[in-house]
Amino acid sequence: MQIPDLHNGTLYVVATPLGNLEDITLRAIKILGLSGAIACEDTRRASILLKHLEITGKKLISYHNYNEPKAIAHIIDILEEGTDVALITDAGTPVISDPGYALIHALHEHNLKVIPIPGPCALTAALSACPLPVNNFFFAGFLPHKKGRKSRLEYLAALQVTVVLYESPFRIMKLLDELGKILPEAQIYIGREMTKIHEEYITGSIDEIRQWLADGKTRGEFVVVVHPPGKKLNKPEEDYADHH
Repeated sequence: MQIPDLHNGTLYVVATPLGNLEDITLRAIKILGLSGAIACEDTRRASILLKHLEITGKKLISYHNYNEPKAIAHIIDILEEGTDVALITDAGTPVISDPGYALIHALHEHNLKVIPIPGPCALTAALSACPLPVNNFFFAGFLPHKKGRKSRLEYLAALQVTVVLYESPFRIMKLLDELGKILPEAQIYIGREMTKIHEEYITGSIDEIRQWLADGKTRGEFVVVVHPPGKKLNKPEEDYADHH
């Protein structure tokens, strides 16, 4: 059992907007304003957000997948000096398919305090508007780009539950082709450019989604919900009744 030293600073894991800068909590704004430093995936994008929030004079620490060891050591030093640090990524909630896990793990090992500041997340945002059954789902994040991609998809198909994936505009058509071979009868729900000007949501068969995307709609990040064929999930109220 570990109890963090109260003399050290706290790392706040702060969720930031997916696109629309108004999608940020009052608490997140307060924490960003009070923190002595802000660790961010891209300092330029962080600066845009901070300017919008009228937060100035903050020390920005570049923290991403390619500089993790050095950045983590620096953040630990700052926290051990008693300074609070806010962790943000380019959009949404850190750690959820974004940089952050290695840092959180390292802080646990150093007995340093970590507090979540919840807010926007592409996963929960998409599921909240999805017409497919999502009371029971498996979140797989981004698939491997090459090695292990096919076996990963086969594993997910074998689970026979709704699967949620993140995908880039460069591989979305490839993903649909792959799903067409493994789960040809699956129903698909897609959220594209969520909370941004050109956001769109569509539900249909793999062929219908492919045709829709072929019309110049492969730009932006995608959340893809895949509901396997022949699998009937309980409605949320049925699940509730089963446990009472």
